[in-house]
Amino acid sequence: TNAENAVNREASLKRHIVAVKRHIDGLAEKKYEDLLGVNSLDFILMFMPIESAFILTFQHDQKLCLTAFEKKIIIVTPTTLLATLGTIKNMWTYANQNANAQKIAQDAGNLLDKFRGFAEDLEKLGTQLNNVQDTYYGAMNKLTTGKGNLVKSALKLEALGAKMKKPLPKLILEKSDLNLIE
Repeated sequence: TNAENAVNREASLKRHIVAVKRHIDGLAEKKYEDLLGVNSLDFILMFMPIESAFILTFQHDQKLCLTAFEKKIIIVTPTTLLATLGTIKNMWTYANQNANAQKIAQDAGNLLDKFRGFAEDLEKLGTQLNNVQDTYYGAMNKLTTGKGNLVKSALKLEALGAKMKKPLPKLILEKSDLNLIE
């Protein structure tokens, strides 16, 4: 813009375009997006603070923007910087939400697996409790009911003169078929 004639202006413009291309190439070679621990969406922003320099550059080399994009460089100006940063922020938000949704789905699957295992254990416990109850009733029947139950046999022996150190528990005697004593 300060050139005194068209020849100087054209030479300055060419040097400027070469400098912009060189800067794009330099940024692309640094591979910032590959740095460990850098939370990036695979593009580097190149800021051009003077809008008129940006416009002039791309008026004279329309392919430069595409070349930069192919090298994962996005050129921004004061006018486009905030909108671009807002877009990047939204993309990171969506990326984080997607990651969270995947984590939630994984955790939900793990929870459902635990729930299934818990339900299976409860079913198994119910079966075992039923078996224990059946075994208990079988043992109580042998002890207290029917012909030849153990309580009746013990009381017969006691009637014949055998002595127990302690009497049978009252609850057992109440459950026994004592009227069957012969």
